[in-house]
Parts: sequence; C-alpha cells; structure tokens
Amino acid sequence: MFIFTRLIRITLMIGLLSACTLGENYVRPKLNTPLSFKEQQDWTGADPKDELPRSNWWEIFKDTELNGLVSQIEVSNQNIIAVEAQYRQARAVTNEAEAAYYPTVTAGVTTTRSLPASNTSNTLNYTPNYNTAYRASVSASWVPDIWGSIKRSVEAGNNGILASAGDIGAAKLSAQAQLAQDYFSLRFADAREELLNRTVLAYEKTLQITKNQYSEGIAQRSDILLAESKLKSTKALAVDVGVQRAQYEHAIAILIGKAPSEFSIKPLSEKSVLTVPKIPLGIPSQLLERRPDIAAAERRVAQANANIGVAEAAFYPSLSLSSTLGSQSTNLSKWLTYPSRFWSLGPVALTQPIFNGGLLKAQKAQAIGVYDEKVAVYRQTILTAFQEVEDNLAALRILEQENQLDNEATAAAEKSLEITTNQYKVGTVNYLSVVVAQANALSNEITALSIQNSRLTAAVVLITSLGGGWDYTEQNYTNTKN
Repeated sequence: MFIFTRLIRITLMIGLLSACTLGENYVRPKLNTPLSFKEQQDWTGADPKDELPRSNWWEIFKDTELNGLVSQIEVSNQNIIAVEAQYRQARAVTNEAEAAYYPTVTAGVTTTRSLPASNTSNTLNYTPNYNTAYRASVSASWVPDIWGSIKRSVEAGNNGILASAGDIGAAKLSAQAQLAQDYFSLRFADAREELLNRTVLAYEKTLQITKNQYSEGIAQRSDILLAESKLKSTKALAVDVGVQRAQYEHAIAILIGKAPSEFSIKPLSEKSVLTVPKIPLGIPSQLLERRPDIAAAERRVAQANANIGVAEAAFYPSLSLSSTLGSQSTNLSKWLTYPSRFWSLGPVALTQPIFNGGLLKAQKAQAIGVYDEKVAVYRQTILTAFQEVEDNLAALRILEQENQLDNEATAAAEKSLEITTNQYKVGTVNYLSVVVAQANALSNEITALSIQNSRLTAAVVLITSLGGGWDYTEQNYTNTKN
C-alpha cells in the first residue's frame, strides 16, 4: 500500500508541475502587406475558376508535351528526392523528441558464480563449493516534462517537418518552372531554326536571280559574291541554333532525372504558336498561403521560437524517477517463484544547475539570435516574393506593348522586302538595297520570336511567384495557423 500511495503522490505532483510550459507561445511575425500590386491596375487577370487548372499550373499553356515532361519531375528529379529525404529526417527527429515523453524500460538476466572465503582450503583433494545466483529484472526510468522542455522540442520538431514539407513544395515548383522555361526556349530555338531555313530558301532564290542578271550583264560579279556570303552566313546561323537547342534538351533531361544520351525531343514539324495566358492575381496577402518557400520560412520562425522555450527550461530543476522489479535466487528451481521477487522505487533525483560558466545563458542567447534571424529571413522572403510578382507583371505589360510594335515593324519590313525584291528583278535598284531589306526583315522576325519567348518565360515566373497553384487544399504544409 505504501508504494502505491507514494506513486500517486509523485504522479499528482508531476501533473501539477507539468502544467507549466516555459517560453512564449508562437505568434506569426507581423508584416505590413500592400492592399494591391502596383502593376495590377494595368493587368487584367482571368478568373482562376474558369481559366486555370486546379493544381497543374503548367497545363494553362495547353502543350501536351510540356505536360508530360513536367509530370516526370516529381518522381525522377534528384534534387527533389534529396529534399524529400531531408523531410524524412525531420520527421525522425520529431519522433525522437516525442520518445522522451515515455519511460525507458530495460530488462536483463544475469548469472553469477562465486566462491565464499569460508570454503577455501589448501587440501589437494578439496572440491570447492561454489554459490550460483540467478537474477532477472526489469528497470524503468523516467524524466517527467515538468517545465515543458520536451513539449517545446516536439513543437520545434513538428514545425521542422512542416518547413521541410515547404522545402519539397519549393523544390518541385522551382524544377517545374525551370523545365517550362527550358522547354519554351527549346521551342524558340525550333522556331528560329525554321525561320532561318525558310530564309535560306529565299536567299537561294535571290542568288539565282542575281546569277541570271549577271549573265545578262545587269548585275555585277560583286553582287553574286555578296549574295553567296549572305546565304552561307544565314546557313551558319541555322546550324548554330542546334547548339542552343541541344543544351536546352540536355537541361530538360537532367530535370526529369535522365541522362542526356537517353533523352530527346523531336523538333516541331510545323510552325507552332504558343499563347501567353492571362493569370489571376488576387491580393498580395495570398502569397502567404500560396508560396511554399514563404510557408517554410514561417515554420522555421515557429521552430526557433519553440527552441527558446527549450533553452529556458534548462535553467530549472530536472526530476528523474527510476524503479526496478525482478526475481533473484541461488536455487534455479525457485528463481522465478513469488518468494524470490524483489523491487525498488528510486532513487528520485532532483537536480538544479548552480554554476556552468554561463553556458545556459549563452545557449538561450543563441536561441534568441536564431529566432531573430529566422524572422528576418521570413520577412525578406515575403518582400522578395512581392518584388518577383511586380517584376514579372511589369515585364508582361511592357513585353505585350513591345510585341505589338514589333509585329507592326515586321509586317512593314516584309512589305519593304517584297517591294525591293521586285524592283531589283526589274533592275531599278541595286542588290545592296535587297541585302538591307532582307537583313531588316530577318532581324524583326527573330526579335518577334525572342519577345514571345520572353513573354512565356515571364508568365512562368509570375505563376511560380504567385505560388504555382490555386488549389489551397492540396498543399497542407502552407497552412500556418496554430
């Protein structure tokens, strides 16, 4: 009865003390967010319910090959696999912290053999009488979480898990965005090569016209040489595009976890026009819910806050309990019988740090410093996110205007080339005028392709800057509510 009464008293005392959890409860750091984006006034976004897929943001570009490539990233990209391994590590650390809530139980079986001093003899034929003792025991020890140190450690671990989950989301989003940009650049290379090949055919016709006119005494030998030079330099440009295309193809292979030698993308057989989609913006504060990198940064603030509580708990007394239950006998047949039992309760140890050369104070100061660092990183991550959105909104607005002007310039250059070529055929202008018109037309068409590629790239970066997806239920790690 005494042992049970004592256990009840100790349990009640620990329960009362454990109600105290040191350290401040976490509160999300405040940051003033703008009510709207600066560029939003001139940007008309579509309704995400109508225009955007619920999760696979890249499907908005309506390219089946891009869809197939991006879908391979999650299972094959080595960077993502590495981050997922870090996530598992964070979960294991939390499980390790949670184990401290429970007692540690050990069991052991021993056999000892000894010779009593009274049984020793100098007689040659003496047979010693050994004593054999058999012992089996189960011991338990427990350090109750009086000051909430274990609770704060588990809290820190759980927030570390959420931060690692945010890292996975950020890594996936980054890889998806990079693949989309590389894919569009590869298609831009295809379009540029197709343009140069068409230009080569046109230049070959012009060279033949020049040769005919030279035979008739209208053109000069220098005109033929100039036409040949223009033709070969354009062929060289078409060949050079292949280098860029191969590099983008290799980059895509790495992103989906394949060796470049085992992967290829067929060139487009015909001219394809990729349109720039309209992108919904919402309000700036939604970035806090959409972006996994912001969620990860915010969870690390909560993790650092919990670690301050762990450091504070180290200043207070630590209570440890232990007990042993077992059976011991010198007779093997009576070893595990009821009369051979034994038990002990204790010791009950209460230890209080008195002097440690300022170690605990330094550890708490370090924990506070880490917290302040994580707060600054969190706020900077948000500010950078706002900048990225504004940058790409401006880029899309300006590039759209530039695209309209360049389309007009390209149409004018093509008309000028047509007129100049006809004039050259009838001998009213020299070949140099044709060369200038050709160069102008080609330059404008290449610029138009480049602008379109820049617009697609800006659209990808804007989507990823906004968090990549518009389905708030899929990424639970972005939920930062306590």
